[in-house]
Amino acid sequence: MADVTESRPRWHGALERIAQARRGDASESLAAVFVLVATVLALVWANSPWSDTYDAFWHTRLAISVGDVGIDLDLQHWVNDGLMALFFFVIGLEVKREFAMGELRDRSKAVVPLAAALAGLALPAVLFLLLNPGGEQASAWGVVISTDTAFLLGALAVVGPRRAERLRIFLLTLAVADDVGALAIIALVYTDELRVLPLVIAGVGLLAVFQLRRLQVWRGGAYLLISVITWVAFYASGVHATLAGVLIALLLPVYPPRRHEVERAAELTRAFRQSPNPEYARSARLGLERAVSVNERLMRLWQPYTAFIIVPVFALANAGVPLTAETLQAAATSPLTWGVVLGLVVGKFVGISGATAVMARLRPGSIAPGLTATQVGGGAALSGIGFTISLFIVDLALPDPLLADEARVGVLAASVIALGLGALVFRVGARLRPEPFDVSSVLLRTVDPRRDHIRGPVDAPLTIVEYGDFECPFCSKATGSTREVRAYFGNEVRYVFRHFPLEDVHPNARLAAEVAEAASEQGRFWDVHDTFFAHSDALDRESLLGYCADLGLDVDRLEDDLRDGEVTRRVTDDQIDARGSELPGTPTFFLGIRGSRPRRHLGPYDAKTLIAALEQMRERMREAP
Repeated sequence: MADVTESRPRWHGALERIAQARRGDASESLAAVFVLVATVLALVWANSPWSDTYDAFWHTRLAISVGDVGIDLDLQHWVNDGLMALFFFVIGLEVKREFAMGELRDRSKAVVPLAAALAGLALPAVLFLLLNPGGEQASAWGVVISTDTAFLLGALAVVGPRRAERLRIFLLTLAVADDVGALAIIALVYTDELRVLPLVIAGVGLLAVFQLRRLQVWRGGAYLLISVITWVAFYASGVHATLAGVLIALLLPVYPPRRHEVERAAELTRAFRQSPNPEYARSARLGLERAVSVNERLMRLWQPYTAFIIVPVFALANAGVPLTAETLQAAATSPLTWGVVLGLVVGKFVGISGATAVMARLRPGSIAPGLTATQVGGGAALSGIGFTISLFIVDLALPDPLLADEARVGVLAASVIALGLGALVFRVGARLRPEPFDVSSVLLRTVDPRRDHIRGPVDAPLTIVEYGDFECPFCSKATGSTREVRAYFGNEVRYVFRHFPLEDVHPNARLAAEVAEAASEQGRFWDVHDTFFAHSDALDRESLLGYCADLGLDVDRLEDDLRDGEVTRRVTDDQIDARGSELPGTPTFFLGIRGSRPRRHLGPYDAKTLIAALEQMRERMREAP
């Protein structure tokens, strides 16, 4: 958990580039491929003529001691107890960030995936215990509770629908809640015996981390030293040492960049630009690092290692099941193996899809637009890929190596079956229950006066929706067109603006959209909207804040709202809708009449053409019985 500002191996950059932590389906697929390759290698190694070397290697002892005090473990347990602490540390960082700044902050949006996650935790355990109600096998019920997020998202990218961004967000939110439940169960259920003194030391270590947070310590070195001591204390206490990583991560501060620190970083960068030398370079680098929370810096540092090294190494150390005729025959007749398969495949599928269906009925409108029952069902099926945490809990729950092998066979079989079931649900569902309308030609998310920015009466009979980009010169021209349209129809039309910043070609568009959303908190969205389009060629941060100051906005409050995270989510929400509708660019218009979904306008978007299209709609509305 070292500071990101410290020197790193050259190959860290390569890992970071291919990881791009959770920024796209390609990186998730690649991470899943790494784990899959490691799993295949483990199986091949364990079933090769050199299979004896597999157990011999992973049971090689490695001791680290200082005087008479030390830790003596075999390599497999150094991986499971040591390296996996970093894996759970990253999970903890992600959980903390989601609750503080991400999807789980808005409980109204998270209620459906949270309910689905709870059902996806409970039902698999119940089904497992139906086949394994007692004995040593019953203790392995935790094997079926968790989903492997990396495999889940990688599989979704391969076998999922083409437009799956809403489903991906749903599954990510579900997976975070799933991880919280799994971590709690590991801590509460799979702790053998407690030793008080080391546990007290571990508690003091956690309090020290909390105190560093209160003192606003931002360098990673101090956190690293205390974290190592805390991990050792947890290990000595009898509580599984990986819990140390989770608890430390939950205590680390996470916050959007603070204004004064961003400004300080900018000053240091300017000083280096004017006089480039090593001292100014170091100061500028530290200034930039300080502007970002410890949570986000450490998550960016460690995610590539966990995704592409630690988890594959864990798979290599734990997936090597000898698939002999005896092992497979024992697994085929073992209630333990079938309990794992039933719990992961059926439990996850029925629990998640069923809970989502119930919540959708109880809370109409709670399902994200464009997210269909078929997509949820396919995602629920893929959630049966338990793999990483499932194998991890096998090691905790089953000391008998024969039973452990039966459970591992169940995990591997369940992962393969879940992948096939998910692909089947997506394919069959798309044929039997096609989308109710063409998402590329009809407005995906209906206009919501509580959420959308609307000019004109909210109940006007005519609607014009624009997806725009403040830095797009064509959108600036379209603004004049919509002004003429509103003047022509008066109170008969409502104009709705949604964000679709094209960040690849317009570097300031995203920030402009977020500033506009922050201005809406002060009731000044449309003033800022008009001003930004009037200056679409000058939208750097300083200019944007200057325009807001000229309009009389409280710039300090606006800066606070920019760091809040809600404005970012609003812009992202519009972007997801635009991508899900496969919009070609900006501006894109949707036109509609009361009682029907607005349809995408094709062709010129000058005022005359838009007026003519709306006139035709108005005539059809008048002629309708």
